[in-house]
Amino acid sequence: MDSTYILTLSCPDRLGLVHAVSGFLLERSGNIEEAAQYNDHGTGLFFMRVQFRCSALSAEALRSELAQFAAPYQMQWGLHATVQPMRTVILVSKEGHCLNDLLFRWKSGLLPVDIRAIISNHRDFYQLAASYNVPFHHIAVSRTNKEAAEARQYEVIQAEDAELVVLARYMQILSNDLCTKLAGRAINIHHSFLPSFKGAKPYYQAHDRGVKLIGATAHYVTADLDEGPIIEQDVARADHSKTVEDLTAMGRDTESQVLARAVKWHSEHRVLQNGHKTVIFK
Repeated sequence: MDSTYILTLSCPDRLGLVHAVSGFLLERSGNIEEAAQYNDHGTGLFFMRVQFRCSALSAEALRSELAQFAAPYQMQWGLHATVQPMRTVILVSKEGHCLNDLLFRWKSGLLPVDIRAIISNHRDFYQLAASYNVPFHHIAVSRTNKEAAEARQYEVIQAEDAELVVLARYMQILSNDLCTKLAGRAINIHHSFLPSFKGAKPYYQAHDRGVKLIGATAHYVTADLDEGPIIEQDVARADHSKTVEDLTAMGRDTESQVLARAVKWHSEHRVLQNGHKTVIFK
């Protein structure tokens, strides 16, 4: 029986890489269904994503032979079977628009994820979680218990064998230690304004300044707050007639859409990190 796989890779650029990868798959009866590549002339790196079907070898055998193939090219690579949706844990605080949107898209078959648990520092969304039959973990966070709370959060993430952690408006700053543990598999969403408004009530600040664009940014979580590699951004136009409530509603819609696209691309293995940037094969 054919199995479908996604191969992602990056390595120093050189002649014949596309030929080498396609030849490797051809020799193993791999039928390429989708392929994309990018050469970054600034860094001298080559990036590629290939979706293919193969029945000649098991996933374990493919990985073993890929390791031998990749070594001379200094490739960083990953092989992912598409039959298994990406195991996901969501963190949320008291704003539920992104959580609600992700749950609906997941149950509607629009996201290739398997939401295994919801973690929150508040109890507000336990009923929403229950309505989707998703385990809900209330883990309170304070200045005095932050280390213990993060340890408990990480226990849940590990117990669910999560490949992706989504901060769906989770309003706590993660420690450097937890950021390191979740490197490359945690996505955050936050508002984006020109000029930028930090702190409490950003939409009130934006309204006071009469902004004409509001937006959102989805990015990977790093120890540098809100400065991780960007996956997706979008904006919505505003004018003088918009109230604070209007801006807030527009912002929430934009945040939900941007986060959903970032989660979809990541779970389809379309996002490759390129230093402080990303390469996205849409």
